[in-house]
Amino acid sequence: MPDHDHSYKKLFSHPKMVEDLLRGFVHGEWVDQLDFSTLEPFPSEHVSDCFRDRRDDIIWRIRWKENWLYIYLLLEFQSSIDPYMAVRIMTYLGLLYQDIIQAEMIKLGEKLPPVLPVVLYNGIPRWDAPTDIFDQIGQTPRGLEKFSPRLSYLILDEGAIADSELTDLRNCVTALIRLEKSRTGAEIMELIAALSKWLSLPAQASLRRAFGHWIGRVVLKDRIPEQKIVRIEDLEEAHRMLAETVAQWPMQWKAEGKAEGLAEGLAEGLAEGKAEERIIILSKQIEKKFGKPTKDQFLGNIKNYNDADFDKLFEKILFCDSAEELFKR
Repeated sequence: MPDHDHSYKKLFSHPKMVEDLLRGFVHGEWVDQLDFSTLEPFPSEHVSDCFRDRRDDIIWRIRWKENWLYIYLLLEFQSSIDPYMAVRIMTYLGLLYQDIIQAEMIKLGEKLPPVLPVVLYNGIPRWDAPTDIFDQIGQTPRGLEKFSPRLSYLILDEGAIADSELTDLRNCVTALIRLEKSRTGAEIMELIAALSKWLSLPAQASLRRAFGHWIGRVVLKDRIPEQKIVRIEDLEEAHRMLAETVAQWPMQWKAEGKAEGLAEGLAEGLAEGKAEERIIILSKQIEKKFGKPTKDQFLGNIKNYNDADFDKLFEKILFCDSAEELFKR
């Protein structure tokens, strides 16, 4: 599996990501009836060889009332759309039900558990493939249509999700989508700082590392492909690295002839130089965390700062409780 796909799978191998996906992007009263404390991966001992070959897919299960409900998550991170995704989903769900039966996870004669198939897609063209297998079957003689299969999947096309739906910043999947859509260093650094704050519990250390790996392999690699990104072990490390490299982005894009497209939307004044870039980024982060500072409060503190001082601020802001504490020497 390529690093790009593997880093996504590591993220969605954490229950927090699956919970945020369901709570934030699956609409229905039944979601509120789920017992998220029971969310667990589909037991690997019950996975057949067919499913072991499905390395891009993740299966979770969760209690709904007295029953298990299965979440089949297919990560479709490629540039092209699979027009026959509905056929694939039907096949995969058939294999899943076969594994459940053969593993005797239900008693003879019991009904099969419900499954929510989700396709997460981040390609450039908008997803336009049919989401129901029934819509891919040609004209059928009258009376035969009742024998045609009906099976739908939920498509989450990241590029088609409106910004107005991405306002719940404490949702990790929202943060992931916003990071993928971001094109400015300031935006990315703000989101990383916010993620680091949300995922501050010791139990979330593994998810922080997974986000760090993903940011290095996907977010930064896509934006500064010529620069070798070292393995990032945590969100704090990603934040520090960005503080050191983000000022070089506009110059690099210009050298590659991409300045007009990628630099669009950068805050005013970035062309002035590295110091201006860092001042704008720092100002936005302070406003995001502590509220908008006055001009005198902000510029009065940083007027004599050098690069090393800025680096310390970008690291320190993750752990401060106030702007006063941030600027205290």
